Amino acid sequence: MENSTQGSNLRSENSVTYESPYPIFAMAVSSFAAAAHHGLRRRSVAVGSFLEEYKNRVEILSFEEDTVTLKTNPGLAFDHPYPPTKLMFHPNPAASMKSTDLLVSSGDYLRLWEVREASIEPVSTLNNSKTSEYCAPLTSFDWNEVEPRRIGTSSIDTTCTIWDIEKGVVETQLIAHDKEVYDIAWGEAGVFASVSADGSVRIFDLRDKEHSTIIYESPQPDTPLLRLAWNKQDLRYMATILMDSNKVVILDIRSPAMPVAELERHNASVNAIAWDPQSSRHISSAGDDGQALIWELPTVAGPNGIDPMSMYSAGAEINQLQWSAAQPDWIAIAFSNKLQMLKV
Repeated sequence: MENSTQGSNLRSENSVTYESPYPIFAMAVSSFAAAAHHGLRRRSVAVGSFLEEYKNRVEILSFEEDTVTLKTNPGLAFDHPYPPTKLMFHPNPAASMKSTDLLVSSGDYLRLWEVREASIEPVSTLNNSKTSEYCAPLTSFDWNEVEPRRIGTSSIDTTCTIWDIEKGVVETQLIAHDKEVYDIAWGEAGVFASVSADGSVRIFDLRDKEHSTIIYESPQPDTPLLRLAWNKQDLRYMATILMDSNKVVILDIRSPAMPVAELERHNASVNAIAWDPQSSRHISSAGDDGQALIWELPTVAGPNGIDPMSMYSAGAEINQLQWSAAQPDWIAIAFSNKLQMLKV
């Protein structure tokens, strides 16, 4: 644990680690709370392998908050074609009216899986390609919390596709950018944003598909934007990260072009960002410097920039970070072959 002069450290005694046989990239924390033994609360955590081969693996772990334990279940794992680029559980399980959880993965296609007590069953594979031989890989997707039948995907073929997963049909497909689209995030039921290798953040409204609003462009032309996070507690704000950059860029959609803040305390490239699910002013970031940082955005940024309010050192490059609405006191990070739950 590194000492920090900038606020508190996240403490390793308030953490639990799972070591996978494989390198980990994709991961997700379930919103579906299952009752564990002796009245303990239990949640599922999905982790996806990152192997440069066709056969990859997804495992569902059981996280018990009260005992701070992560457990595997041999029946809750399945082979996945290619490394999943993203995993996500149903964002609003109360609306699904089901006693089982639903998991979605992206890679070659969008795949839906039913997570039962002791097994996982494939539900459907959604492919928008007109020819069976070719599919443009999906870089990411986002599941619409307000309208859970909708999932938006982003692809290297410059498009975003909006699926109606209940009917298994494409609602709409848009050429969203000039180059590969790397991430997508929903704001409202019919509004989403995306980021791309063309260096822009664009907002789309499904009521007017012909137009999009560019709200930010990379300062250096054609510097790709890799990730996008929309602040669910205050939809005026979103965050993005640039390729090979130590900055987290905070945007206010009311004032395009100029970021409202740039968080620059990482010592290497930032790989992942997540807003606090319960506070509009807190965001977390993680990167190649092995640091997971939590920031509080000031009302007015001072001349010397913003320091993180707490930090955690993983000791290896952090590839992934999740801050689940279902467990706002815990942040999940993935580095090397490890998944770690950190109490914040």
